[in-house]
Amino acid sequence: MKISKLKTVLVDVPLAKPIATAIHDIRSVGCVLVSLETDDGITGEGYAFTINAKRLKIFESMVLSFAELVEGRDPQDVEEIWQGIWNEINPIGHKGVTIIALSAIDTACWDIIGKAANRPLYQVFGACRDRVKTYASGGLWLSMPLDELAAEAASFVEQGFRAMKVRVGSSNAEQDVERVRTVRDAIGPDIELMADANQGLTPKQAIHLGRQLEEFDLVWFEEPVACYDLTGHAEVRAALDIPIASGESEYTRYGMGAMIDAGACDILMPDLQRIGGLTEFRRAAAVAAEHDIPISTHILTEQSLSIGGSSANCMSVEHMPWFGPLFNEQMELVDGMLLMPERPGLGFTFDSAAVEKYRLG
Repeated sequence: MKISKLKTVLVDVPLAKPIATAIHDIRSVGCVLVSLETDDGITGEGYAFTINAKRLKIFESMVLSFAELVEGRDPQDVEEIWQGIWNEINPIGHKGVTIIALSAIDTACWDIIGKAANRPLYQVFGACRDRVKTYASGGLWLSMPLDELAAEAASFVEQGFRAMKVRVGSSNAEQDVERVRTVRDAIGPDIELMADANQGLTPKQAIHLGRQLEEFDLVWFEEPVACYDLTGHAEVRAALDIPIASGESEYTRYGMGAMIDAGACDILMPDLQRIGGLTEFRRAAAVAAEHDIPISTHILTEQSLSIGGSSANCMSVEHMPWFGPLFNEQMELVDGMLLMPERPGLGFTFDSAAVEKYRLG
């Protein structure tokens, strides 16, 4: 089996309404959809995304620049393909758009491998479970007033979620506390609750806020300070009883290792497109396991589920619905758990009608 063609399509998927975090204003998610066609008729799919479709063509150009390293190759030689691209990008760096492009290609290779074996990827990797805990992450934004927060939190429970995440990190700690209190009151004590500051605070601000949030029995306090401030992460972690979760902005297993070495967090949150695809994701999970640190996957839920089903130290996956409109299949939520897709490969395929609907240019 050989990869005969690497193809890309640009799409922009609008959100139902604009949202805000401490550092983002988001109207849409733009994606580079990557397809690897083979001479056996099997196609593997992956994607990379940017907020509001900004700089999307740069992502596409980087993906296409690797065509010569991919076309004509057996996708089952995925480790060799990964290493070849890794070596190629050495002069321009192993972070940023280079790794994001590699991730999309690597994920598409693994999709082919699973489809060729007629098995879901979580089983190809070695299954440890057929469902994994998840939390609602597609709401409870910093831009929402208190009454909307309460209503949406209650609706998540009605949908079957047993955990959810509220955004904090504003310039007013008292308002953030009130936001968390409102959600906790709406869902009661038995639903798990996380808070995400989206890098919006200084270490002193994060410690001040975190101490006030301890009464709400949070599962974690996420990205309390800037992603690159590992010392600040460690200071916040040492000062609080709430577990600190972070790592979504780090690249590859080396970024995960740096966070571990700095004592920056209790829970690592690898992001599929920044970590380096499923090949590197499995390595990063192993690095975390070596230090008895749990992981929770960051967005790109449909294409990260195989990690949740095959990595024993994966405590949960983030349920982010942004990309759902692009797929023929939908995620299955049962009693707060996402079921592993039993379809071959990733288990999710791009919907051609949706691709045309959201296509750019």
